[in-house]
This record gives sequence, C-alpha cells and structure tokens, in this order.
Amino acid sequence: MAAGCTFFGGYPITPSSGIAEQMVRSLPGAGGVFVQMEDEIASLAAVIGASLAGSKAMTATSGPGFSLMQEHIGYAAMAEVPCVIVNVMRGGPSTGLPTSPSQGDVMQARWGTHGDHPAIVLAPSSVGEVYDLTVKAFNLAERFRTPVIVLYDEIVGHTRESVTLSPSVEVVDRVAPDAGLQNFLPKAAQANGVPPMSGFGDGYRFHVTGLAHDERGFPTEDAEVAGDLITRLHTKVEDHADEITDVETFMMDDADIAIFAIGIVGRSAREAVGQARAAGAKVGLIRPVTLWPFPSAEVAAVAEQVDTLIVAEMNLGQMIGEVERAAGQRTHIVSHLRADGEPITPSALLDVIESSSRSEEGS
Repeated sequence: MAAGCTFFGGYPITPSSGIAEQMVRSLPGAGGVFVQMEDEIASLAAVIGASLAGSKAMTATSGPGFSLMQEHIGYAAMAEVPCVIVNVMRGGPSTGLPTSPSQGDVMQARWGTHGDHPAIVLAPSSVGEVYDLTVKAFNLAERFRTPVIVLYDEIVGHTRESVTLSPSVEVVDRVAPDAGLQNFLPKAAQANGVPPMSGFGDGYRFHVTGLAHDERGFPTEDAEVAGDLITRLHTKVEDHADEITDVETFMMDDADIAIFAIGIVGRSAREAVGQARAAGAKVGLIRPVTLWPFPSAEVAAVAEQVDTLIVAEMNLGQMIGEVERAAGQRTHIVSHLRADGEPITPSALLDVIESSSRSEEGS
C-alpha cells in the first residue's frame, strides 16, 4: 500500500494467507479493492485486468498456486502488464510440506513459464526487507512493465520482529503516453525499451494479446517483428541489470571462505559467519537480494577472492549451477543442501566451514 497498491486478487494458501488477510482488512478502508477469486489462475487474471485498468495490483501465493499462475505470468510478460506476485515458498513438489520452509521455487521463479521471457525476482530475508523489497517490486514492475516476483520462504513469511520503517518511500509510476489519440502506438518503445502505458478508459485505443505483436499491439507472424519483440522484452531488463541487482556482502574484506545464501539461510549464514570470525576463521557472506537477474559479476568477484565458496540452499541444488557458471574455475565450490522441511541452522554451516578449513589446510 505504501507503494500505491490499490488492488489485491488472491486465493488463500499456506503459508502466504497472512498477506491476503492483512490486505482484506486494510485495502477497502483505504479506497482499494480486495477480491478473493476461485483459484490462483483467476487471481492473477484479475490482477492483470486491474493493472490494465490503471491500478497497481498484486497477488500472493505459495508453491502449488505459483505453479497455476505460470501461464498468466507469461501473458503478463508478453503483454507487458506490470504486477507483483509474492511467492512464500513451502516444501514440495505437489502439496508437499504446506507449513514447512523451502527454497525449491528459485528456478521456477525464473523459468516457470514457457518461452523466452524476462524475470525480476527479489529475495528478502527479514520483515524489514519484505517491506522494502515489496515497494521496490512495484517500482520495478511499473518502470519496466513486467511482472515482478517477491520470493521468500515460510520462515521469513511467519517471522515477527521489530522493524523501523521509513516514513516515506520512493514511488515510481508507469509512464503515460503523450502522443495524440490518433498517433498512439501502444507498443512503440521509448529509448529505455519500455512503451508508455495507458489505462483502459483513458481515451487511448489499444489491443492486448499474448500473441507476438507489432507496435500497434496487433498479432503478427512476421519473424523479424516477433524476434525484435522478444529481444526487447529481454533487453529492457538486461540493459538495466546493474540498477536492478542488489547484493549484500558481510565480512568479505579479508575472507578466504564465503557462503552464498538467500532468504532465511542468509540469516543463518550471517550468524555462522559471526561465530566463525570470533573463533578466528576468515569467513564472509554473499547474499543476493536480487536473485534474478542473477548477480553473476558479484559472484565472480567473490570467487576470485576466496579459496572456498559454500553454496547453502534449502533445496537439492537449484542455485549451485548458476554459482558454478558465474564462478568459472576461480574457486572450490562446496554445497550444503537440505530439502526435508527443516531450516539450515548456523551450527550446521559452522560444521561446513570447519570442514572446508581443514580441507584448505590439508591442501
């Protein structure tokens, strides 16, 4: 709501239902609209419709519902409809472990929908970051006319902690067209690769489709036009990756061992790093706050510095391939994986740090 959200369309699912419960209490009294739809497919469809009508709109779900939303995520990407999707991850596949934490959706958040499509995914690790990154998600969605995913696990979703919220936040709104009604081309991009966006009822006539389309917004089978469209959908994000990407590093100045982790595992890793430092080990942390676009340059820089890079994730190895790709052959990479519904603890990471230290001494 601080970011200007006035529409929430959703369907309750553990462990994200608390978001819907808060929005149904808060939105109507502030002039917004809350709609509980019949399922997650309809929920994101309603969000897309509200956004096309000029509202900032969002939904929230978890793994099974996120799977159902994939077709509409692709539609929003192709039609360039800004929206925010929160996925509070739980154990899977299928119904899985509904009340247990997981990080099993990190690849689905990037590649879940079919075809080549852009993806912006933010990964908070605290209540304060949930607030800040949800605002950022709306701003990025409006700026780049694309769906933005806020991805966190059940522990972050159910954590209660004291936070200091900024009394004011930067709010970005979509750019409105300034062309005359007769000259309006709804998909003619500006210099930044993003077309201006008019809302339904604002006087501009435009067509919305998930088909490949030309600058008029009408379907096309022209290979050059379709190829240019798909390329532009990517480059409008990729060309600004440096502005989108955010990475936290902790005690990395002299580290010879680093932990790569996101979300709640990042918090466990931060505690483990502190304890390891107290014991004399030179350990640091790299935590992607923006998961996609993937922070390849930042990972490469860390890999260049350290002897060992520990990749800790609550899945069976979804991010380690990206880390290995970014790191190249610069460092030794060790994985610490868990997918049983229990969190990765600081003590478990300390054991991995100790084992890695012994391996370095032995070599």
